[in-house]
Amino acid sequence: MLKQLSAVAILALAATACPAQQTRILTAEKHNEYGLVYSLPNTALRVEVTARHTLRQSGPFWQYAKKFIGTDDVIHSDEELWEITDVKVSTFGVPDPENTYLMQLKPGALTYIGVDSDGMLLSINAEPQAPAPAPAYRPSEKMSIPSGKEYLEYVNEDFLSSQSSVKQAQILSETLMEVRDSRLSLTRGTAETMPTDGRQLELMLQSLAEQEKAMTRAFTGWEGSETLTRTFTVMPQSEGAYTLFRMSDFAGFVDADDLSGWEVSAIIKVIAAAEMPKDASGVEKKLPKDAVMYALPATVSVDVRMQDESLAVQNVEMAQFGTLFGLAPSYFTDKKAPGFAIFDAATGAVKSLGTQK
Repeated sequence: MLKQLSAVAILALAATACPAQQTRILTAEKHNEYGLVYSLPNTALRVEVTARHTLRQSGPFWQYAKKFIGTDDVIHSDEELWEITDVKVSTFGVPDPENTYLMQLKPGALTYIGVDSDGMLLSINAEPQAPAPAPAYRPSEKMSIPSGKEYLEYVNEDFLSSQSSVKQAQILSETLMEVRDSRLSLTRGTAETMPTDGRQLELMLQSLAEQEKAMTRAFTGWEGSETLTRTFTVMPQSEGAYTLFRMSDFAGFVDADDLSGWEVSAIIKVIAAAEMPKDASGVEKKLPKDAVMYALPATVSVDVRMQDESLAVQNVEMAQFGTLFGLAPSYFTDKKAPGFAIFDAATGAVKSLGTQK
């Protein structure tokens, strides 16, 4: 009833990074000689990494901030930082060309199987469940980077004609104080010329706030940040380290072979081997003749690391580190009480088993 087929091709991992959501029901018909072909999966890893990109810009008059505006909370030099803030690990199945099988049935058999669009086994005598979708796209938060010269829109001729940075800082601080006083007067309703309505007041206060911010930045500097999320996939075939990408201090996410960044790797280690099914006496079961094959995945630790720092550790089940077993075909072809099975799309393991009512 069952024999292993040789695979003619393997789909590229990149093309299967987002599992297909379509499913199909295959029934035994004359045109397929009453044989149903299915594949078991290898388990791939999807690693979603979010990083915060921070920029710091010093103001041109930072050294005079304490003297003229009374603060030493300033940025002294330009700086750019990248920090990984979140790592999520998930799994998905990729058809294994070395584990493609034929389920041979007799004419008139009512047994059917459910597969995904790549032919991976999802169910027998049950409605197939579509593989879980890839994590929802998380848009990046973009920062607006100021030129650092916005304060020049609000300075007077004395400032522009001065060749002394100390004098410029003094003039700018005096202009800043005037803006603050004007805003305070408007807020209290004591300005010499008050706006005629609330909308005009709002616009005037907004303009003054922008002026104050631009001139204050000339002393204290500016800091902004954005977040970027990237997704990487890898198909481990043995224990060890798999480089996902590199993180550069200046360019952020760079290719795995770009030595300008720090290496970020997924360390794979089997922590629990697959256990063969046992009978009531504790003796390992023998593989049934013409068995309907499924996977017994192993439990694997995935440690995502950058240099010596662990960013995330997660235990997952992976088919290729486990073994295979099978169910007796008669379980699914019994005419009085046919059995059903539902399989995990990422590992090929049995999720549920029962008898149809």
